[in-house]
Amino acid sequence: MLIAFSVAPSVAADETGSVGDAVARAIQIVRDSGLPHRTDAMFTTIEGEWDECMALVKRCCDTLAESAPRVALVLKADIRPGRSGELDGKLERLEAAIHAQAER
Repeated sequence: MLIAFSVAPSVAADETGSVGDAVARAIQIVRDSGLPHRTDAMFTTIEGEWDECMALVKRCCDTLAESAPRVALVLKADIRPGRSGELDGKLERLEAAIHAQAER
């Protein structure tokens, strides 16, 4: 499965409104997990089995909850049993489709 998620404290650490330090803690947990992942400006996408992905999202939320009274989580999942390598595979198929349309 693929899970795209965003987790952040609902209250900023200072007057700038930045939650960057907290998000960095969550991203480090993802990197240390060993699961395939990709982070962009809005979401982190992880790939793995249901239990390991959900446990990782929970660890990220729990870590942020240690220093914030409230945590926000946005999560989108692509549940497709029997598939792996989709973190890159989906993008490769999309690029191939775009290329095919451009040639028409």
